[in-house]
Amino acid sequence: MQFKDLNLIDPLLRAVAAEGYTTPTPIQLQAIPYVLEGRDLLGCAQTGTGKTAAFALPILQRLVNNPRPRGNIRVLVLSPTRELATQIGDSFSTYGRHTNMKSTVIFGGVGQDAQVRAVRQGVEIVVAAPGRLLDLMGQGLIKLNNVEILVLDEADRMLDMGFIHDVRRIINVLPKQRQTLLFSATMPDDIQDLANSILIEPVKVEVTPQATTVEKIDQSIFFVEKKDKRNLLEHLLQDKAIKKVLVFTRTKHGANKVVEQLEQARIQAEAIHGNKSQTARERALANFRKGTTRVLVATDIAARGIDVEEITHIINYDLPNIPESYVHRIGRTARAGASGIAYSFCDSEERAFLRDIEKVIRMRVPVVTDHPYVSPLGVPSANAAPSRGNNAQPQRSNTSGYGNNGSGSQNAARPAPRPQQAQSQSRPATSETSGEGDAQKKRRRRRRSNNTSRTPQL
Repeated sequence: MQFKDLNLIDPLLRAVAAEGYTTPTPIQLQAIPYVLEGRDLLGCAQTGTGKTAAFALPILQRLVNNPRPRGNIRVLVLSPTRELATQIGDSFSTYGRHTNMKSTVIFGGVGQDAQVRAVRQGVEIVVAAPGRLLDLMGQGLIKLNNVEILVLDEADRMLDMGFIHDVRRIINVLPKQRQTLLFSATMPDDIQDLANSILIEPVKVEVTPQATTVEKIDQSIFFVEKKDKRNLLEHLLQDKAIKKVLVFTRTKHGANKVVEQLEQARIQAEAIHGNKSQTARERALANFRKGTTRVLVATDIAARGIDVEEITHIINYDLPNIPESYVHRIGRTARAGASGIAYSFCDSEERAFLRDIEKVIRMRVPVVTDHPYVSPLGVPSANAAPSRGNNAQPQRSNTSGYGNNGSGSQNAARPAPRPQQAQSQSRPATSETSGEGDAQKKRRRRRRSNNTSRTPQL
């Protein structure tokens, strides 16, 4: 099936064709007809699957087919980051180039005057980050009482970043009669609860299993100690095949430190994170897109907001402590059906994170053992894979369970514990495990109370 078979109007088809697209992606194929019908929709799809066009194209068509006097905001799209908001805004402008629909983007980190001026001049579509939008609403500069369509994009990321309460505040001022679309790469319970509270008889579109990694990404893990990560990164970057690489760190300070170290090694690199000004972030992204900068170092705040073509490699300098973030990070490569490579460094303090990641992605990440900085602790036996050179592709491990003795690791210090043991020994406490402990304590207190001072029921 092609875009022309989705009953899209000619101005949209011309814009899509100009971008070189003819065949819709699975999320577009499933979502566009329902959005055109005005249905509420819950979309679960990996990053890089074409989600933006899946809602932008039918929304533009609904606006064109149902004209209103200019001056009212008819569509509100909420996004967790400035970069993602900008890209969504660009998509609306690109796909709507042959219509008279106007859009603008609102986010913090820059002056508000130009954004307010754009709204006053009349726009149908506003793409916004929650913080700046609430600020302008508080100043009485933006009215949302005529919004017909609400889109929450990357809802799980907004939850991770603490924006969920801001999102609810914004939703509370919107008209009750509206179409609502919620898109998320993963579907944790809090997002499902939010969906249940704001969607009316929604259609659910899920093009891939939740939190499964893109199949075309070739993943590898390097067991290395923290002090050797810098040297390992420089060692890998000697490979000229790594042409455009996105490196993820856990902290902003860490990102800056990696850039400084790479520049000392005469490797062109720039950082992008929340402490950078919007101008600096846009300049770093522009240089990365053009190829002027070979290495872009980012924190997770940028994981959902970077849509750069032909990223050849992702390197997780630090493993994320939230397993789903691993999926979002490596999704920056293998965009739009292309292939990609993801390397991850794992030090001794991050091995519990790796176990959690592998549970979420439902696979063992192949291990690279043939490099100069292998951890003296060795490789957990279940992760062991045949030794290979750095120029070869990693072999996938056939072992299963952390208690098995893998055949590829002769450096392992001791057999790894079984999953239950590993969790109890080294996995960070979570609200779920803490909740079980509290419940057990309450049950014990109730039993003691019942056995010692039971009061007759009257």
